[in-house]
Amino acid sequence: MAVKLTILGSGSAGNCAYIETAEARILVDAGFSTRQIRKRLATIGRAPENLTGILITHEHSDHITGLTVLAAKLQIPVYCNRLTREAIEATVESPMPFRVFETGSRFAVGDVEVETFSVPHDAYDPVGFLIHTHAGRIGFLTDLGYATKLIIQRVRTANVLLLETNHDLKLLQEDRHRPWSVKQRILSRHGHLSNDAAAEVAEQIVSADLNRVYLGHLSSDCNRPELAHATMAQRMAKLGATHIHIEAAAQDVPAPTFTLDHTCRSQQELLL
Repeated sequence: MAVKLTILGSGSAGNCAYIETAEARILVDAGFSTRQIRKRLATIGRAPENLTGILITHEHSDHITGLTVLAAKLQIPVYCNRLTREAIEATVESPMPFRVFETGSRFAVGDVEVETFSVPHDAYDPVGFLIHTHAGRIGFLTDLGYATKLIIQRVRTANVLLLETNHDLKLLQEDRHRPWSVKQRILSRHGHLSNDAAAEVAEQIVSADLNRVYLGHLSSDCNRPELAHATMAQRMAKLGATHIHIEAAAQDVPAPTFTLDHTCRSQQELLL
């Protein structure tokens, strides 16, 4: 069976992705309401009841909003580290079937191996993931202020990468609704990647095997899909990496499902 990836939505108001293999149906984060997650899964013919696990990067609401129903009521295992579990338990009263991992470790969910690594962000113990499947490797790198050498090393082998492009520096600086203290937090080493910073990360990991980059977690006020895309595309063109498909993930609608094949060449298609 081919490996399917659908970015169900990504942005400041919610983040969630779906991965399907022969033995696993996994959500990476659950930052929308359960109703929204169900609706978006339905567009690809899937339902929450068939999930085998939910991977959580950190405890912020735009990554865990749907957990109460998905995990507590449907008893879907939640994979996170200890500090993230404690932070979730402090805000959600319903008991959940947690599967706690140690940051930096690997674990299996069906036929998928999940590699975890620490990222710098203003959460208790935020992590990124590199998902190893029989058809290729999928990286999730969102909500971080900068990329450490360890992060670059971990995602360098990705064939597909969801990479944060949170804000355009000029739009953030000109934004009149955010106080300077909030802007400082966003720009800090535990904040969020700008379009330019994300392009620098991509430059360090670009390879012949990296064939798709999703631009994720775009701010609705301080970024535009066309700005994020242009910044990344210009950097990749400068490197001669024209084989990399760049796509800005939307907040409101799922991206077309992406299929990885055994040679790590892939194509967009509807999940039938």
